[in-house]
Amino acid sequence: MRTVRVAIVGAGPAGIYAAAGLAAAGPEHGVRVLVDLFDRLPTPYGLVRYGTAPDHQRIKEVVVALRAALAGPGIRFFGNVEYGSDLKLAELRQCYHAIVVATGAAADRPLPIPGIDLPGSYGGADFVAWYNGHPDVPRDWPLTARSVAVLGAGNVALDVARMLAKPVAEQAATEIPDNVARGLAGNAVRDVHLFARRGPADAKFTPLELRELAESPSVDVIVDPVGAEVTAEEEASIGRSRQRRTVLRTLLDWVGREPTGAPRRIHLHFRSAPVAVLGGGWVEGLRTERTEPGPDGMINFTGDHRDWPVQAVYRAIGYRSTALPDVPFDDAGGVVPGTAGRVVDLDQLAVPGLYATGWVRRGPVGLIGHTKSDAAETVGALLADLEVLPEPDAPAPEAIIELLRVKKIDFTTLAEWDRLDAHEIALGQASGRQRTKVVSRIAMINGGRDT
Repeated sequence: MRTVRVAIVGAGPAGIYAAAGLAAAGPEHGVRVLVDLFDRLPTPYGLVRYGTAPDHQRIKEVVVALRAALAGPGIRFFGNVEYGSDLKLAELRQCYHAIVVATGAAADRPLPIPGIDLPGSYGGADFVAWYNGHPDVPRDWPLTARSVAVLGAGNVALDVARMLAKPVAEQAATEIPDNVARGLAGNAVRDVHLFARRGPADAKFTPLELRELAESPSVDVIVDPVGAEVTAEEEASIGRSRQRRTVLRTLLDWVGREPTGAPRRIHLHFRSAPVAVLGGGWVEGLRTERTEPGPDGMINFTGDHRDWPVQAVYRAIGYRSTALPDVPFDDAGGVVPGTAGRVVDLDQLAVPGLYATGWVRRGPVGLIGHTKSDAAETVGALLADLEVLPEPDAPAPEAIIELLRVKKIDFTTLAEWDRLDAHEIALGQASGRQRTKVVSRIAMINGGRDT
């Protein structure tokens, strides 16, 4: 049976699902597929580990299935290997018949309004990375603001608002890192204002995330009645979507409800588009403009402005993928361009042996189920191209290991991740947590030790 070697760049859900699909389906096409996953982080799982809030353990349970897939026959994991600096595309082509890009989307979408770059204005993705213990972000976060604005109407905006408002004592049993617990203990926030450009019928929250917003006894959730109106057209646009109806019903139930006197409050403001961040040397306020729905489904700006006295602004309007060296990239769409998982060049011609899957391919939309089906399509395209894949010069499985060692890359393997995983769980158990994340990259590579 012919052996086909595939490199996957990115070991989040998209990359792992693609690896498992290739290894499983290869024999049906008369080949044995050997897959190597590379990730710039020492650990696998991508945004499941570094994009999901510490108190969302139910969502993180998907790592059980992902770990089982990583242990499948013919699959290897190489962590702490960064594409573009440690390994280039030409070097991967020397060892593999095909390369699959699965780097996801972890950067913040830009918001081009005046003042957005003032100190005190942050990208939501950076804050998410901080409270999840990402090794490449600062260990400290400024949490001196008493009133904060969060911009966005999706689950990331809810996570940011909840993490800012929820007392650290209520998160003590999660996998929150020690440095984050210390930072949140000194959090001065009292009011978090979340602003959405559209009305409540167009909110992109999931019902579970929204309900979790109000579960803390220390936080009142208040929906501003101004902007919470729902037109007949908006009601009709929901159709039979049970999820959207549940979200809308929950939001309308919260409209104008009386505060309980909780020490912290989350205010939801709809039809309030941010148009400027105000301040001199630091954020001093946010200016919003009232919007109304237009007949074409777009929003109209009314000219009705309001200034909000906030001392910090968090932008959570969506993630964006970043370009990769030597890989075509559609900067306007923020994706690697392609058809059915095949990467295409400027002339819309398929690049031989180059594929993409996940958010870097389709944009940052959809949940884990969408990622799995997306990976299946890319796997199908690659296996359909078996006869035309370029032949590598050094296809032996040992070749890539020799190359990494020659380059002095201190890569991690699945066995080393398992040791770190066990170490973090043990640390957590010692302090009554589900796990305590190791944050230092050096310690992650060394199984929890800083030396």
